[in-house]
Amino acid sequence: MAGQTPPPPITDPFQYLQIVLNPDGTLTRNLNMFTRVPPNPNPNADVDHHPQPHPTPVISKDFPINPSNNTWARIFLPRQALLDSSSSSSLPLIVFFHGGGFILLNADMDVFHNYCSNLAHTIPAVVVSVDSRLAPEHRLPAAYDDCVEALHWIKTSQDEWLRKYADLSRCFLMGSSAGGNIAYHVGLRAAGLVRELEPLKIKGLVLHQPFFGGVQRSGSELRLINDPVLPPIVSDVMWDLSLPKGVDRDHEYCNPTMDGGSKELEKLKSLGWKVLINGCDGDPLVDRQMELMKLMEGKGVQVVRNFRDGGYHGEEDMDPSKAHAMHMVLKEFIISSNSID
Repeated sequence: MAGQTPPPPITDPFQYLQIVLNPDGTLTRNLNMFTRVPPNPNPNADVDHHPQPHPTPVISKDFPINPSNNTWARIFLPRQALLDSSSSSSLPLIVFFHGGGFILLNADMDVFHNYCSNLAHTIPAVVVSVDSRLAPEHRLPAAYDDCVEALHWIKTSQDEWLRKYADLSRCFLMGSSAGGNIAYHVGLRAAGLVRELEPLKIKGLVLHQPFFGGVQRSGSELRLINDPVLPPIVSDVMWDLSLPKGVDRDHEYCNPTMDGGSKELEKLKSLGWKVLINGCDGDPLVDRQMELMKLMEGKGVQVVRNFRDGGYHGEEDMDPSKAHAMHMVLKEFIISSNSID
């Protein structure tokens, strides 16, 4: 609003993130930052399992992936799929990785539960939202390892929702913020595991405002140095707590354009996978996202760009109307990817 005083710059990223770094290297987190939402497997009840006259359009349930690592997934299924059970056409499968800078949040928090529920309803698709281990207790590549393990779990799962309603040959890896980073790196790994992952067949990657960085500040990071949502001072702390010890922000996990990028990008090209990159110029990370986009295009990867003016980092997670617009772009991307053999 005109005349509105901008918020003061963030000077204490630990206070802003509501975290305390303990002497043993673990984090104390504010577990009430978002509300945790239980799954709702009953198509005729609300999230508190009470019967309701207007049933929820999407049902959900949780499954353990690796109990020793406490990793699990929440599956979202459009209720309409149950009503159309006689149809021979299965729904595309979206494997979703949530944000939080690798150090915060879980898949059952309302912001991600609602996002994935709306995603499953709009596309429509079966969505598997993966909950992986957090740093600094489990530094990268732990989250990548967990999410690759989730792909293997999906391919062998006997769950009825996956077997009956999901088309495993139309799989898309999608993530928002740090989850977008995970989708990229897990995608690079998966490109080398095509035979091992069958019958799961990945068609493309969806990188929504992916979280990347580097030692030298980018133009957008300098322009938005006092961004009220994700200023570089906050990103720096997230990277310090999540990268392997002893490396800097030019490590490949953080800066995928270093040294000409990953050689695995050649596999993405040869497989014909498409990559959708979403971003906005109100996000301090936008220049990093554009750099990666240009790198992939230069290597012959099919990239679909969706960048818009204004906005801020994580806007679609918080604003359902913005999320819906982005999901419509994703719906068209999925339809256009059906031609990939």
